[in-house]
Amino acid sequence: MKLLPKNVLNRLYNHTSLRHSGGKVRFSVKNRLSPATLQEVSRVAINGREIPHGNVTVASNSDAAIPLSLINQDNPMDFPLGDLLTFRLDMEPLTEGEHDIEVNFITRPFGELELKVSDALNTGEHAPDTLPRDAEDDRNEEIIRARQTFIKQYTGADLRHISRYSIDPQVTSGNIEHFTGVAQVPMGFAGPLLVKGQHAKGEFYVPLATSEGTLVASYNRGMKVLHNSGGVKCAVVGDNMQRAPVFIFEDAAGTRQFADWVVARTEDIKTVAEDTDPFITLKYVDYYLANKFVYLRFNYKTGDAAGMNMVGKATFAACNWILQHCDVVEIQRFFLEGNFATDKKASTINMMRTRGKRVTAEAIIKRDVLMEIMDADTELLYQHYKAASIGSMLSGANNNGCHSANAITAIFIATGQDVANVAESSMGLLYLELTPEKDLYVSITLPSLIVATCGGGTGLPTQREALETLDCYGVGKVYKFAEIVAGTVLAGEISLAAAISSLDWVSSHDQLGRNDPTLTNY
Repeated sequence: MKLLPKNVLNRLYNHTSLRHSGGKVRFSVKNRLSPATLQEVSRVAINGREIPHGNVTVASNSDAAIPLSLINQDNPMDFPLGDLLTFRLDMEPLTEGEHDIEVNFITRPFGELELKVSDALNTGEHAPDTLPRDAEDDRNEEIIRARQTFIKQYTGADLRHISRYSIDPQVTSGNIEHFTGVAQVPMGFAGPLLVKGQHAKGEFYVPLATSEGTLVASYNRGMKVLHNSGGVKCAVVGDNMQRAPVFIFEDAAGTRQFADWVVARTEDIKTVAEDTDPFITLKYVDYYLANKFVYLRFNYKTGDAAGMNMVGKATFAACNWILQHCDVVEIQRFFLEGNFATDKKASTINMMRTRGKRVTAEAIIKRDVLMEIMDADTELLYQHYKAASIGSMLSGANNNGCHSANAITAIFIATGQDVANVAESSMGLLYLELTPEKDLYVSITLPSLIVATCGGGTGLPTQREALETLDCYGVGKVYKFAEIVAGTVLAGEISLAAAISSLDWVSSHDQLGRNDPTLTNY
Protein backbone atom coordinates (compact mmCIF):
# COMPACT_ATOMS: atom_id res chain seq x y z
CA MET A 1 0.00 0.00 0.00
CA LYS A 2 1.27 3.45 -0.92
CA LEU A 3 2.20 5.76 1.93
CA LEU A 4 0.29 9.00 2.31
CA PRO A 5 1.93 12.02 0.66
CA LYS A 6 4.02 14.00 3.14
CA ASN A 7 2.03 17.19 2.71
CA VAL A 8 -1.20 15.31 3.49
CA LEU A 9 0.31 13.49 6.46
CA ASN A 10 1.69 16.68 8.02
CA ARG A 11 -1.79 18.15 8.12
CA LEU A 12 -2.62 15.64 10.85
CA TYR A 13 -0.57 17.68 13.28
CA ASN A 14 -2.67 20.08 15.34
CA HIS A 15 -0.80 23.36 14.93
CA THR A 16 -0.51 25.67 17.96
CA SER A 17 -0.93 22.61 20.23
CA LEU A 18 2.72 22.69 21.39
CA ARG A 19 2.73 24.03 24.95
CA HIS A 20 3.72 23.43 28.56
CA SER A 21 1.07 21.77 30.70
CA GLY A 22 1.36 20.27 34.18
CA GLY A 23 5.14 20.30 34.09
CA LYS A 24 5.24 18.46 30.76
CA VAL A 25 5.55 19.34 27.09
CA ARG A 26 2.35 18.62 25.19
CA PHE A 27 1.27 18.47 21.54
CA SER A 28 -1.54 16.75 19.66
CA VAL A 29 -2.33 15.01 16.39
CA LYS A 30 -5.84 14.96 14.92
CA ASN A 31 -7.22 12.20 12.73
CA ARG A 32 -8.46 14.07 9.68
CA LEU A 33 -8.42 11.07 7.33
CA SER A 34 -10.57 8.10 8.33
CA PRO A 35 -11.16 5.78 11.31
CA ALA A 36 -7.85 4.17 12.25
CA THR A 37 -6.10 2.07 14.86
CA LEU A 38 -2.79 3.10 16.42
CA GLN A 39 -0.64 -0.05 16.59
CA GLU A 40 2.75 1.35 17.59
CA VAL A 41 4.67 4.59 18.13
CA SER A 42 8.32 3.86 17.41
CA ARG A 43 9.78 7.34 17.82
CA VAL A 44 8.93 10.71 19.37
CA ALA A 45 11.53 13.43 19.03
CA ILE A 46 11.81 17.15 19.72
CA ASN A 47 14.50 19.10 17.86
CA GLY A 48 16.14 15.82 16.83
CA ARG A 49 16.36 14.48 20.37
CA GLU A 50 14.45 11.22 20.83
CA ILE A 51 12.33 11.09 23.97
CA PRO A 52 12.40 7.70 25.78
CA HIS A 53 9.12 5.79 25.67
CA GLY A 54 9.00 5.78 29.46
CA ASN A 55 8.81 9.57 29.38
CA VAL A 56 5.88 9.72 26.97
CA THR A 57 2.16 9.19 27.52
CA VAL A 58 -0.64 9.46 24.98
CA ALA A 59 -4.37 10.01 25.36
CA SER A 60 -7.24 9.94 22.85
CA ASN A 61 -9.62 12.86 23.38
CA SER A 62 -10.71 12.87 27.03
CA ASP A 63 -9.48 9.32 27.81
CA ALA A 64 -6.90 8.78 30.48
CA ALA A 65 -3.30 8.98 29.33
CA ILE A 66 -1.41 5.70 29.02
CA PRO A 67 2.32 5.04 28.66
CA LEU A 68 3.52 4.84 25.09
CA SER A 69 5.13 1.47 25.76
CA LEU A 70 1.72 -0.13 26.34
CA ILE A 71 0.58 0.53 22.76
CA ASN A 72 1.48 -2.33 20.42
CA GLN A 73 -0.05 -4.57 17.78
CA ASP A 74 -1.48 -6.85 20.48
CA ASN A 75 -2.85 -3.87 22.42
CA PRO A 76 -3.73 -1.18 19.84
CA MET A 77 -5.43 2.15 20.54
CA ASP A 78 -8.54 3.19 18.63
CA PHE A 79 -8.07 6.46 16.77
CA PRO A 80 -11.54 7.49 15.44
CA LEU A 81 -12.01 10.12 12.76
CA GLY A 82 -11.93 13.59 14.33
CA ASP A 83 -10.27 12.46 17.58
CA LEU A 84 -7.16 14.05 19.05
CA LEU A 85 -4.12 12.10 20.20
CA THR A 86 -2.42 14.16 22.86
CA PHE A 87 1.24 13.38 23.57
CA ARG A 88 2.71 14.42 26.93
CA LEU A 89 6.48 14.41 27.21
CA ASP A 90 8.38 14.40 30.52
CA MET A 91 11.34 16.60 29.56
CA GLU A 92 12.89 19.96 30.29
CA PRO A 93 10.81 23.03 29.31
CA LEU A 94 11.14 24.33 25.79
CA THR A 95 12.24 27.83 24.93
CA GLU A 96 9.96 30.22 23.08
CA GLY A 97 9.99 30.00 19.29
CA GLU A 98 9.85 27.22 16.67
CA HIS A 99 10.60 23.57 17.45
CA ASP A 100 10.89 20.49 15.25
CA ILE A 101 8.56 17.62 16.10
CA GLU A 102 8.87 14.04 14.82
CA VAL A 103 6.51 11.13 15.38
CA ASN A 104 6.92 7.73 13.70
CA PHE A 105 3.96 5.42 14.12
CA ILE A 106 2.17 2.44 12.62
CA THR A 107 -1.55 2.56 11.98
CA ARG A 108 -4.19 0.48 10.39
CA PRO A 109 -5.10 1.06 7.52
CA PHE A 110 -2.29 3.49 6.58
CA GLY A 111 0.75 1.46 7.61
CA GLU A 112 4.02 3.15 8.64
CA LEU A 113 3.79 6.94 8.87
CA GLU A 114 6.45 9.54 9.56
CA LEU A 115 5.27 12.93 10.77
CA LYS A 116 7.77 15.83 10.64
CA VAL A 117 6.55 19.33 11.41
CA SER A 118 7.61 22.58 13.06
CA ASP A 119 5.46 24.46 15.56
CA ALA A 120 5.95 27.50 17.78
CA LEU A 121 5.54 27.10 21.52
CA ASN A 122 2.07 28.34 22.49
CA THR A 123 2.36 30.44 25.66
CA GLY A 124 -1.27 31.60 25.68
CA GLU A 125 -0.23 35.13 26.55
CA HIS A 126 -2.40 36.79 23.93
CA ALA A 127 -5.56 34.77 24.38
CA PRO A 128 -8.70 36.94 24.09
CA ASP A 129 -11.66 36.92 26.44
CA THR A 130 -13.67 33.85 25.59
CA LEU A 131 -17.28 32.86 25.94
CA PRO A 132 -18.02 30.58 28.91
CA ARG A 133 -18.19 26.90 27.92
CA ASP A 134 -18.91 23.62 29.65
CA ALA A 135 -17.05 20.67 28.15
CA GLU A 136 -19.45 18.17 29.72
CA ASP A 137 -22.78 19.83 28.86
CA ASP A 138 -22.61 23.12 26.98
CA ARG A 139 -26.40 23.48 26.86
CA ASN A 140 -27.31 23.40 30.53
CA GLU A 141 -29.18 26.42 31.89
CA GLU A 142 -26.31 27.56 34.09
CA ILE A 143 -23.79 27.82 31.26
CA ILE A 144 -26.37 29.47 28.98
CA ARG A 145 -27.04 32.14 31.63
CA ALA A 146 -23.28 32.60 32.01
CA ARG A 147 -22.94 33.28 28.27
CA GLN A 148 -25.88 35.67 28.34
CA THR A 149 -24.29 37.56 31.23
CA PHE A 150 -20.93 37.62 29.44
CA ILE A 151 -22.47 39.12 26.29
CA LYS A 152 -24.47 41.65 28.31
CA GLN A 153 -21.40 42.79 30.19
CA TYR A 154 -19.13 42.79 27.16
CA THR A 155 -21.52 44.64 24.82
CA GLY A 156 -23.87 46.54 27.12
CA ALA A 157 -26.82 45.14 25.17
CA ASP A 158 -30.04 43.88 26.76
CA LEU A 159 -30.80 40.28 25.74
CA ARG A 160 -34.41 40.46 26.92
CA HIS A 161 -35.78 38.77 23.81
CA ILE A 162 -32.81 36.71 22.69
CA SER A 163 -32.84 34.97 26.07
CA ARG A 164 -36.53 33.98 25.91
CA TYR A 165 -37.30 30.70 24.19
CA SER A 166 -39.68 27.78 24.36
CA ILE A 167 -37.43 25.10 22.90
CA ASP A 168 -35.22 22.81 24.94
CA PRO A 169 -31.61 23.92 24.35
CA GLN A 170 -30.55 20.27 24.33
CA VAL A 171 -32.33 19.70 21.00
CA THR A 172 -29.98 22.19 19.32
CA SER A 173 -27.02 19.83 19.62
CA GLY A 174 -25.58 19.47 16.13
CA ASN A 175 -27.23 22.71 15.03
CA ILE A 176 -25.36 25.43 16.91
CA GLU A 177 -22.45 25.97 19.27
CA HIS A 178 -22.36 28.40 22.22
CA PHE A 179 -26.17 28.37 22.45
CA THR A 180 -27.18 31.68 24.02
CA GLY A 181 -30.75 32.25 22.86
CA VAL A 182 -32.92 32.44 19.77
CA ALA A 183 -33.62 34.76 16.86
CA GLN A 184 -37.36 35.25 16.60
CA VAL A 185 -38.40 35.96 13.03
CA PRO A 186 -42.07 36.73 12.31
CA MET A 187 -43.85 33.94 10.46
CA GLY A 188 -47.01 34.07 8.37
CA PHE A 189 -48.81 31.69 6.04
CA ALA A 190 -49.80 32.27 2.43
CA GLY A 191 -52.29 30.22 0.50
CA PRO A 192 -53.88 28.08 -0.44
CA LEU A 193 -51.32 27.12 -3.09
CA LEU A 194 -52.95 24.61 -5.42
CA VAL A 195 -50.23 22.23 -6.61
CA LYS A 196 -50.66 19.57 -9.26
CA GLY A 197 -47.25 18.00 -9.02
CA GLN A 198 -45.76 14.57 -9.35
CA HIS A 199 -45.27 14.45 -5.59
CA ALA A 200 -47.15 17.43 -4.13
CA LYS A 201 -50.86 17.21 -4.81
CA GLY A 202 -53.52 19.45 -3.33
CA GLU A 203 -53.80 22.74 -1.47
CA PHE A 204 -51.08 23.99 0.87
CA TYR A 205 -50.70 26.92 3.22
CA VAL A 206 -47.04 27.83 2.99
CA PRO A 207 -45.09 29.08 6.06
CA LEU A 208 -42.99 32.18 5.35
CA ALA A 209 -40.62 33.66 7.94
CA THR A 210 -39.59 37.18 7.05
CA SER A 211 -39.25 40.73 8.33
CA GLU A 212 -40.20 42.28 4.98
CA GLY A 213 -43.67 43.77 4.95
CA THR A 214 -45.82 43.05 1.88
CA LEU A 215 -44.06 39.76 1.20
CA VAL A 216 -46.65 37.36 2.59
CA ALA A 217 -49.46 39.42 1.08
CA SER A 218 -47.76 39.37 -2.31
CA TYR A 219 -47.33 35.60 -2.30
CA ASN A 220 -50.87 35.18 -1.08
CA ARG A 221 -52.33 37.03 -4.05
CA GLY A 222 -50.03 35.22 -6.47
CA MET A 223 -51.30 31.93 -5.07
CA LYS A 224 -54.86 33.16 -5.55
CA VAL A 225 -54.18 33.84 -9.22
CA LEU A 226 -52.70 30.37 -9.63
CA HIS A 227 -55.59 28.75 -7.76
CA ASN A 228 -58.27 30.50 -9.80
CA SER A 229 -56.41 29.62 -13.01
CA GLY A 230 -56.41 25.89 -12.24
CA GLY A 231 -53.28 25.52 -10.11
CA VAL A 232 -49.57 25.10 -10.73
CA LYS A 233 -47.93 22.01 -12.20
CA CYS A 234 -44.57 21.09 -10.65
CA ALA A 235 -41.97 18.45 -11.38
CA VAL A 236 -38.55 17.53 -10.00
CA VAL A 237 -36.45 16.83 -13.09
CA GLY A 238 -32.95 16.43 -11.60
CA ASP A 239 -31.21 15.53 -8.34
CA ASN A 240 -27.47 15.99 -7.67
CA MET A 241 -25.27 17.00 -4.77
CA GLN A 242 -21.56 17.59 -5.24
CA ARG A 243 -18.20 17.74 -3.58
CA ALA A 244 -15.25 18.67 -5.78
CA PRO A 245 -11.75 17.94 -4.47
CA VAL A 246 -8.68 19.21 -6.28
CA PHE A 247 -5.45 17.24 -6.77
CA ILE A 248 -2.21 19.04 -7.60
CA PHE A 249 0.65 17.58 -9.64
CA GLU A 250 4.13 18.52 -10.78
CA ASP A 251 3.01 19.24 -14.32
CA ALA A 252 0.09 19.02 -16.76
CA ALA A 253 1.14 15.58 -18.01
CA GLY A 254 0.50 14.20 -14.54
CA THR A 255 -3.08 15.47 -14.62
CA ARG A 256 -3.88 13.36 -17.68
CA GLN A 257 -2.35 10.23 -16.14
CA PHE A 258 -4.30 10.76 -12.92
CA ALA A 259 -7.61 11.40 -14.67
CA ASP A 260 -7.26 8.20 -16.72
CA TRP A 261 -6.41 6.25 -13.56
CA VAL A 262 -9.50 7.60 -11.75
CA VAL A 263 -11.78 6.70 -14.66
CA ALA A 264 -10.44 3.14 -14.68
CA ARG A 265 -11.17 2.76 -10.95
CA THR A 266 -14.54 4.46 -10.75
CA GLU A 267 -16.28 1.37 -9.39
CA ASP A 268 -13.76 1.01 -6.55
CA ILE A 269 -14.16 4.69 -5.71
CA LYS A 270 -17.95 4.35 -5.78
CA THR A 271 -17.83 1.42 -3.34
CA VAL A 272 -15.61 3.31 -0.87
CA ALA A 273 -17.77 6.45 -1.01
CA GLU A 274 -21.08 4.66 -0.59
CA ASP A 275 -19.80 2.61 2.34
CA THR A 276 -19.82 5.79 4.45
CA ASP A 277 -23.62 6.18 4.51
CA PRO A 278 -26.51 3.83 3.64
CA PHE A 279 -28.54 6.70 2.14
CA ILE A 280 -25.94 8.01 -0.30
CA THR A 281 -25.45 7.02 -3.94
CA LEU A 282 -22.48 8.11 -6.04
CA LYS A 283 -23.99 8.65 -9.49
CA TYR A 284 -20.85 9.62 -11.40
CA VAL A 285 -17.53 11.47 -11.17
CA ASP A 286 -16.61 14.23 -13.62
CA TYR A 287 -13.06 15.47 -14.05
CA TYR A 288 -11.82 18.84 -15.23
CA LEU A 289 -8.17 19.56 -16.03
CA ALA A 290 -6.59 22.99 -15.73
CA ASN A 291 -2.88 23.84 -15.53
CA LYS A 292 -1.47 21.23 -13.12
CA PHE A 293 -4.76 20.74 -11.28
CA VAL A 294 -7.37 18.01 -11.54
CA TYR A 295 -10.82 18.85 -10.21
CA LEU A 296 -12.90 15.76 -9.52
CA ARG A 297 -16.59 16.55 -9.28
CA PHE A 298 -18.35 13.81 -7.30
CA ASN A 299 -22.10 13.77 -8.02
CA TYR A 300 -24.36 12.10 -5.46
CA LYS A 301 -27.97 11.42 -4.63
CA THR A 302 -28.55 12.03 -0.92
CA GLY A 303 -32.14 11.04 -0.27
CA ASP A 304 -34.20 13.42 1.87
CA ALA A 305 -31.20 15.22 3.37
CA ALA A 306 -29.59 18.23 1.73
CA GLY A 307 -26.48 16.12 1.96
CA MET A 308 -23.52 18.52 2.17
CA ASN A 309 -22.08 16.73 5.21
CA MET A 310 -22.86 13.32 3.70
CA VAL A 311 -21.05 14.06 0.45
CA GLY A 312 -18.15 15.62 2.30
CA LYS A 313 -17.64 12.46 4.36
CA ALA A 314 -18.08 10.16 1.37
CA THR A 315 -15.73 12.15 -0.84
CA PHE A 316 -13.13 12.36 1.92
CA ALA A 317 -13.15 8.57 2.21
CA ALA A 318 -12.85 8.23 -1.56
CA CYS A 319 -9.96 10.69 -1.68
CA ASN A 320 -8.12 8.85 1.10
CA TRP A 321 -8.47 5.66 -0.94
CA ILE A 322 -7.12 7.46 -4.00
CA LEU A 323 -4.16 8.83 -2.04
CA GLN A 324 -3.29 5.35 -0.82
CA HIS A 325 -3.70 3.50 -4.12
CA CYS A 326 -2.73 5.87 -6.93
CA ASP A 327 0.61 4.56 -8.26
CA VAL A 328 0.86 6.14 -11.72
CA VAL A 329 1.84 9.67 -10.74
CA GLU A 330 2.87 11.49 -7.56
CA ILE A 331 0.14 13.60 -5.98
CA GLN A 332 1.85 16.69 -4.60
CA ARG A 333 -1.12 18.08 -2.73
CA PHE A 334 -4.82 17.53 -2.23
CA PHE A 335 -7.73 19.64 -0.91
CA LEU A 336 -11.17 18.21 -0.21
CA GLU A 337 -12.88 21.17 -1.90
CA GLY A 338 -11.43 23.10 -4.79
CA ASN A 339 -14.33 25.59 -5.01
CA PHE A 340 -15.68 23.71 -8.00
CA ALA A 341 -18.78 22.34 -6.32
CA THR A 342 -19.52 26.05 -5.75
CA ASP A 343 -21.16 25.42 -2.39
CA LYS A 344 -23.05 28.55 -1.23
CA LYS A 345 -22.31 30.25 -4.55
CA ALA A 346 -24.27 30.63 -7.75
CA SER A 347 -22.45 29.21 -10.77
CA THR A 348 -22.93 28.41 -14.42
CA ILE A 349 -21.97 24.77 -13.94
CA ASN A 350 -24.76 24.28 -11.42
CA MET A 351 -27.16 26.14 -13.67
CA MET A 352 -26.33 23.58 -16.36
CA ARG A 353 -25.63 20.38 -14.38
CA THR A 354 -27.90 20.79 -11.28
CA ARG A 355 -26.98 21.06 -7.61
CA GLY A 356 -29.67 19.94 -5.19
CA LYS A 357 -33.05 19.51 -6.90
CA ARG A 358 -33.86 20.79 -10.36
CA VAL A 359 -37.52 21.77 -10.26
CA THR A 360 -39.89 23.33 -12.76
CA ALA A 361 -43.19 25.01 -11.89
CA GLU A 362 -45.57 26.04 -14.66
CA ALA A 363 -49.09 27.34 -15.08
CA ILE A 364 -51.46 28.99 -17.54
CA ILE A 365 -52.75 32.24 -16.08
CA LYS A 366 -56.20 33.19 -17.26
CA ARG A 367 -56.38 36.72 -18.61
CA ASP A 368 -59.62 37.54 -16.83
CA VAL A 369 -58.33 36.12 -13.51
CA LEU A 370 -55.20 38.26 -13.66
CA MET A 371 -57.23 41.36 -14.48
CA GLU A 372 -59.75 40.71 -11.73
CA ILE A 373 -57.25 40.00 -8.92
CA MET A 374 -54.28 42.15 -9.88
CA ASP A 375 -55.67 44.72 -12.29
CA ALA A 376 -52.96 43.75 -14.77
CA ASP A 377 -53.12 42.49 -18.33
CA THR A 378 -51.35 39.36 -19.54
CA GLU A 379 -49.88 41.20 -22.53
CA LEU A 380 -48.37 43.77 -20.20
CA LEU A 381 -46.73 41.05 -18.11
CA TYR A 382 -45.38 39.46 -21.26
CA GLN A 383 -43.86 42.75 -22.37
CA HIS A 384 -42.32 43.24 -18.95
CA TYR A 385 -40.81 39.75 -19.09
CA LYS A 386 -39.13 40.44 -22.43
CA ALA A 387 -37.70 43.77 -21.30
CA ALA A 388 -36.63 42.44 -17.89
CA SER A 389 -34.87 39.44 -19.50
CA ILE A 390 -32.71 41.81 -21.52
CA GLY A 391 -32.01 43.74 -18.32
CA SER A 392 -30.90 40.51 -16.62
CA MET A 393 -28.62 39.69 -19.53
CA LEU A 394 -27.05 43.14 -19.50
CA SER A 395 -26.39 42.97 -15.76
CA GLY A 396 -24.93 39.45 -15.83
CA ALA A 397 -27.56 38.18 -13.39
CA ASN A 398 -28.11 34.45 -12.81
CA ASN A 399 -31.89 34.88 -12.82
CA ASN A 400 -34.17 36.56 -15.34
CA GLY A 401 -37.12 36.53 -12.94
CA CYS A 402 -38.08 39.07 -10.30
CA HIS A 403 -37.30 37.75 -6.84
CA SER A 404 -37.15 34.00 -6.33
CA ALA A 405 -34.79 34.57 -3.37
CA ASN A 406 -37.65 36.12 -1.36
CA ALA A 407 -39.77 32.98 -1.31
CA ILE A 408 -36.83 30.63 -0.91
CA THR A 409 -35.31 32.58 1.98
CA ALA A 410 -38.61 32.91 3.84
CA ILE A 411 -39.40 29.20 3.44
CA PHE A 412 -35.83 28.22 4.34
CA ILE A 413 -35.92 30.17 7.61
CA ALA A 414 -39.35 28.79 8.50
CA THR A 415 -38.47 25.15 7.78
CA GLY A 416 -34.89 24.86 9.00
CA GLN A 417 -33.03 24.76 5.70
CA ASP A 418 -29.44 25.94 5.35
CA VAL A 419 -30.23 29.59 4.59
CA ALA A 420 -26.81 30.22 3.05
CA ASN A 421 -27.85 27.89 0.22
CA VAL A 422 -30.14 30.65 -1.01
CA ALA A 423 -27.02 31.82 -2.87
CA GLU A 424 -27.35 28.99 -5.39
CA SER A 425 -30.96 27.97 -4.76
CA SER A 426 -32.31 31.32 -5.95
CA MET A 427 -30.98 30.93 -9.49
CA GLY A 428 -33.94 30.82 -11.84
CA LEU A 429 -34.91 30.53 -15.48
CA LEU A 430 -38.21 32.27 -16.15
CA TYR A 431 -40.18 31.81 -19.37
CA LEU A 432 -43.46 33.36 -20.53
CA GLU A 433 -45.52 33.12 -23.69
CA LEU A 434 -48.96 34.32 -24.73
CA THR A 435 -51.52 31.77 -25.82
CA PRO A 436 -53.83 32.42 -28.80
CA GLU A 437 -56.53 33.25 -26.21
CA LYS A 438 -54.25 35.90 -24.65
CA ASP A 439 -53.81 33.79 -21.56
CA LEU A 440 -50.29 33.61 -20.20
CA TYR A 441 -48.14 30.48 -20.00
CA VAL A 442 -45.56 31.05 -17.27
CA SER A 443 -42.88 28.71 -15.95
CA ILE A 444 -39.77 28.87 -13.85
CA THR A 445 -36.98 26.33 -13.46
CA LEU A 446 -34.90 26.33 -10.29
CA PRO A 447 -31.75 24.45 -11.33
CA SER A 448 -30.07 24.35 -7.94
CA LEU A 449 -32.69 24.14 -5.19
CA ILE A 450 -31.08 22.66 -2.07
CA VAL A 451 -33.75 21.44 0.36
CA ALA A 452 -34.19 18.77 2.99
CA THR A 453 -37.01 17.22 4.99
CA CYS A 454 -34.78 15.50 7.52
CA GLY A 455 -31.44 16.30 9.08
CA GLY A 456 -29.85 19.69 9.70
CA GLY A 457 -32.23 22.27 11.12
CA THR A 458 -35.41 20.51 9.99
CA GLY A 459 -35.73 18.71 13.33
CA LEU A 460 -35.71 21.84 15.48
CA PRO A 461 -39.15 22.18 17.11
CA THR A 462 -40.35 25.34 15.33
CA GLN A 463 -38.99 24.28 11.96
CA ARG A 464 -40.38 20.79 12.27
CA GLU A 465 -43.83 22.22 12.99
CA ALA A 466 -43.60 24.36 9.86
CA LEU A 467 -42.67 21.34 7.74
CA GLU A 468 -45.48 19.33 9.32
CA THR A 469 -48.03 21.94 8.21
CA LEU A 470 -47.06 20.93 4.66
CA ASP A 471 -46.84 17.21 5.50
CA CYS A 472 -43.20 17.48 4.46
CA TYR A 473 -41.31 16.38 7.53
CA GLY A 474 -39.28 13.18 7.43
CA VAL A 475 -38.22 10.53 4.97
CA GLY A 476 -39.74 10.35 1.49
CA LYS A 477 -40.97 13.96 1.45
CA VAL A 478 -38.16 15.99 -0.14
CA TYR A 479 -39.46 15.96 -3.73
CA LYS A 480 -42.89 17.00 -2.49
CA PHE A 481 -41.32 19.86 -0.56
CA ALA A 482 -39.23 20.95 -3.55
CA GLU A 483 -42.36 21.17 -5.71
CA ILE A 484 -44.16 23.30 -3.11
CA VAL A 485 -41.18 25.66 -2.94
CA ALA A 486 -41.10 25.99 -6.73
CA GLY A 487 -44.84 26.66 -6.86
CA THR A 488 -44.47 29.37 -4.24
CA VAL A 489 -41.65 30.98 -6.22
CA LEU A 490 -43.84 31.08 -9.30
CA ALA A 491 -46.66 32.71 -7.33
CA GLY A 492 -44.25 35.44 -6.25
CA GLU A 493 -43.03 36.02 -9.80
CA ILE A 494 -46.58 36.57 -11.02
CA SER A 495 -47.47 38.87 -8.14
CA LEU A 496 -44.42 41.13 -8.35
CA ALA A 497 -44.51 41.35 -12.15
CA ALA A 498 -48.17 42.33 -11.95
CA ALA A 499 -47.44 44.94 -9.26
CA ILE A 500 -44.71 46.47 -11.43
CA SER A 501 -46.89 46.41 -14.52
CA SER A 502 -49.91 47.94 -12.77
CA LEU A 503 -47.82 50.55 -10.92
CA ASP A 504 -48.85 49.13 -7.52
CA TRP A 505 -45.36 48.14 -6.40
CA VAL A 506 -44.42 51.30 -4.52
CA SER A 507 -47.87 51.92 -3.06
CA SER A 508 -48.09 48.34 -1.75
CA HIS A 509 -44.78 48.66 0.07
CA ASP A 510 -45.80 52.03 1.38
CA GLN A 511 -49.03 50.61 2.74
CA LEU A 512 -47.81 47.28 4.15
CA GLY A 513 -44.07 47.56 4.44
CA ARG A 514 -43.61 50.67 6.55
CA ASN A 515 -41.96 50.24 9.89
CA ASP A 516 -41.56 53.43 11.88
CA PRO A 517 -37.95 53.52 13.16
CA THR A 518 -38.99 55.87 15.95
CA LEU A 519 -41.00 53.13 17.66
CA THR A 520 -38.52 51.81 20.20
CA ASN A 521 -40.88 50.60 22.94
CA TYR A 522 -40.60 46.86 22.39
